[in-house]
Amino acid sequence: MAEIEHLMTQHARSKATGGKETFVIGLIAFLTVVDLFAAQALLPSLVERYQVSPAAMSLAVNACTLGMAAAGLAVALFGQHLEPRRWIVASLIVLAVPTAALAVAPNLTEFALLRVSQGLCMATAFSLTLAYIGGHFAANTAAKAVAAYITGNVASNLIGRLIAATVVGSAGLSAAFFVFAGLNLLGAGLVFASLHRMEPAASAHEKPHGAFEALIETLKTPDLRASFGIGFCILFAFIGTFTFVNFVLVTPPLAVSMMQLGVIYFVFAPAILTTPLAGAAAQRFGTRTALLAALGAAALGLPALLSSTLPVVLGGMILVAAGTFFAQALATGYVGRHAGDKRAAASGMYLACYFLGGLAGTAILGQIFDRFGWPACVGGVALALVFACGLATRLRTA
Repeated sequence: MAEIEHLMTQHARSKATGGKETFVIGLIAFLTVVDLFAAQALLPSLVERYQVSPAAMSLAVNACTLGMAAAGLAVALFGQHLEPRRWIVASLIVLAVPTAALAVAPNLTEFALLRVSQGLCMATAFSLTLAYIGGHFAANTAAKAVAAYITGNVASNLIGRLIAATVVGSAGLSAAFFVFAGLNLLGAGLVFASLHRMEPAASAHEKPHGAFEALIETLKTPDLRASFGIGFCILFAFIGTFTFVNFVLVTPPLAVSMMQLGVIYFVFAPAILTTPLAGAAAQRFGTRTALLAALGAAALGLPALLSSTLPVVLGGMILVAAGTFFAQALATGYVGRHAGDKRAAASGMYLACYFLGGLAGTAILGQIFDRFGWPACVGGVALALVFACGLATRLRTA
């Protein structure tokens, strides 16, 4: 009887990645991280509201990555004691509070602190959803769920920015944050209605020292350490590009409107189509080769960003978006496959390094953008991609 029940469970898990549940997983990803990058589309309006430099405003907007890095490590240490569904719902409900408060933040400091709070909630929900996928789906179907989750993440970059720019253009800046708070609550309701309750992976009496030791071990492993550096460089380059290109797009000679800016973010659409192919590319060509190709594609788009012709700039943005998201999917999959029994700790460390890279990209490239201009900022992005390529050569081929 036990064997029959086990087979039925496995069969149910295999069917769980049907179209409906896979779509739900992707939608949860979208609603979890839609606040992360959508605010970048609001940067020109935020600079005008707070009367600060682009670098200062960009650092405040991307301060959420600091909270995400901290939450990623915390979940790596203590996440095994948490029931995923309950804490994902709680995280998304709490996320709506700082999101709504951003609409009335009186100064830049409070705005930045609210963004850090958002990051803590987003990363907690993000990490625990990945843990749910690993525990709920059978091994042979989990890859489909992960692909759906990453695709939802990519879609949030497109649709979130489009919503932000559209709402600001029609109803004002404050309305955009209230809309995103509503989306956070919608995500909490979707998780509550769709995901199944799971027992925590570890009992409440087990101490997290083992997880801490596992974190240290991952840092001692050369190829995992290289993958953490790659993650750092990927978000450094991505945020460096898609934060400051907003200021280039809305000023002469391009001078697009806020409504046009929203439409421009359809440059993320090709990435939605290509990112799910990363797993197959890694199997056929190897992660190292696929990563070098993805990072190379992103680098090829950088010269086009310096053009004064809008279609050329958009072509460059497409290459950078598709290349960095493809590389992110490859690096995430590599960590999961090569961390062995330290998968949770390695994933937490990878996410922490990834989000810290975004914060570093904002801080460093923001100063370069303010002092030396857009070409120098693009040069900084290029250096990050070159460094990532160097780290990619250190990855194991098998």
